[in-house]
Amino acid sequence: MEAAAAPRALGKALSCGRAGRSPEPRGAAAEERVLVINTGGTIGMVAESGGLAPEANKLVKALKKMPMLHDAAYAQETRLYEVHKFPDDTLVLPLSKQNKRIVYTIKELSPLLDSSNMTPDDWAKIARYLQKYYEHYDGFVILHGTDTMAYTASALSFMCENLGKTVVLTGSQVPIYELRNDGRANLLGALLIAGQFVIPEVCLYFYHKLYRGNRVTKVDAGSFSAFCSPNLPPLANAEVDITINWETVWRANTTEKFQVHTNMNTNVALLRIFPGITAAAVKAFLQPPIEGIVLETYGSGNAPNNREDLLEELKKATDRKVVILNCTQCLRGTVTPVYATGQTLTAVGVIPGSDMTPEAALAKLSYVLSKTDISWEEKREKLGENLRGEMTVVPTGAKISLTNSKFIQVLAKFLATSCKEELEAIRDALIPSLACAAANIGDIDAFKAIGGKDGNLSCEDYDGRTPLHVASSEGHLPLVEYLLKSGATVYAKDRYGATPLMNAVKFRHMKVIQLLRDTGAHLSNQDLQDVGTELCRLAANGDVEGLYAWYLAGADMEETGYDGRTPLQVAETKGNSELLNFFDQWKTKKVREDEYARSEYRF
Repeated sequence: MEAAAAPRALGKALSCGRAGRSPEPRGAAAEERVLVINTGGTIGMVAESGGLAPEANKLVKALKKMPMLHDAAYAQETRLYEVHKFPDDTLVLPLSKQNKRIVYTIKELSPLLDSSNMTPDDWAKIARYLQKYYEHYDGFVILHGTDTMAYTASALSFMCENLGKTVVLTGSQVPIYELRNDGRANLLGALLIAGQFVIPEVCLYFYHKLYRGNRVTKVDAGSFSAFCSPNLPPLANAEVDITINWETVWRANTTEKFQVHTNMNTNVALLRIFPGITAAAVKAFLQPPIEGIVLETYGSGNAPNNREDLLEELKKATDRKVVILNCTQCLRGTVTPVYATGQTLTAVGVIPGSDMTPEAALAKLSYVLSKTDISWEEKREKLGENLRGEMTVVPTGAKISLTNSKFIQVLAKFLATSCKEELEAIRDALIPSLACAAANIGDIDAFKAIGGKDGNLSCEDYDGRTPLHVASSEGHLPLVEYLLKSGATVYAKDRYGATPLMNAVKFRHMKVIQLLRDTGAHLSNQDLQDVGTELCRLAANGDVEGLYAWYLAGADMEETGYDGRTPLQVAETKGNSELLNFFDQWKTKKVREDEYARSEYRF
């Protein structure tokens, strides 16, 4: 679509009023659920004779006495533990500026660890926790020691495949029990971000900044500002307000479900080049069982090119299929073949590692080499690809949606606007509504013309609805698939707490429901409130189509209504043959979309 055509196409949608059908309110979206996985670390340590050490079963009791981290009055008023049956390790934050309550549950790993003792087996344990509780919580916080936090964040970013929810690692430099500490602010910030924003990455939050987990390194052992992200700006800044840099957020461009990969290859290592390093030392380092190393080189990826003995050992290693990944020793910068000393390494089979940190490079090497379904050549190729935003492919911080949006360019020209600040104001004001308008009419070309693909695909309109909400409501399957493959999140909630999945259920778009489910969408705790009563109502009305929509969305057909009856029991009192046939097929697990495709409902 040409730039001039975009306003015409979008004008058609806007002239119809609201962008998409907004469902009736299903109750205020007051509560978000967050799981806190406590692995140990300084944040929960106490002083012992041998120094600081983590203590089990102490953190929850302490947090319940801190008003900024637990609203005891609200918990008592709502009878959080008695009526709602939340376990004792559940706490609730005071009401946030976004008018949300974050209810968080703390699960402790056993034993709690000083992060210096962290191993790949512990990473696998954390990943399995995320997988086990993935559909039960809106976001996740991992409490971790600072010494190896960058390694864990990098490893989890690769182990978590097709991630669609926010995972935030945090900790502290001073125990949270001390009078003056950074633990309270770090935990609070991590909870607010994990509970209020869908940032589908493994992140690290420390001292008011949210970083991509595989971009950080620890730079200071004696400051509250312990981490930095040398080659990528923060994903968010939490100062007076929490500001998300959405254009920097990494999204999985896939319609596959979340899963974890825990079988990491541990036959990997770091080797730092230094003046005078001997060929014998390198040879010994590269012997079996080593399968891959991260080679930390000088400057822009350089090593001595006048050391034939050294280069020969590297060549022998790559010839016997030891993978060598080249990263710079510099805090900032990238590996580029500018100097002859760097080109020599490429000639002997060393793979350039761009601007990855050593922690990210090691984790990526461990992850890729553990893949048994791809060849050695494919593994080498994957190491050069940007898998989780761990390396720079385009200039960081670029305003992609500003430069590529044809519609914004045309509008800016019409308004005689050229400065960056005014362009950003136009974009921020118009893109959410225009993107939702494009989604309303199902016009992918119009969506591209306003910069939808390259901008924030989860941008919210005045109702908190994203383009995926609107496309799901209208049943535009091709656009839904386009949005999902372009990184839109299935977990966004509008101001009523509705997800795209619930919009598709409400308007009975079966193929959209199935696609969203295949991508990992699931019914939330709020969606399941009174679901039994709703299913019984549909059964009483003989509404097979409505029941099937809920079934596809993952609802349990054995949920009971307000009177204790199941939908099947209600159906039996009605004697509706089509309804009873549906439940017969459900009972035998044979309900399939194609069985209804020929019916009047046209599933």
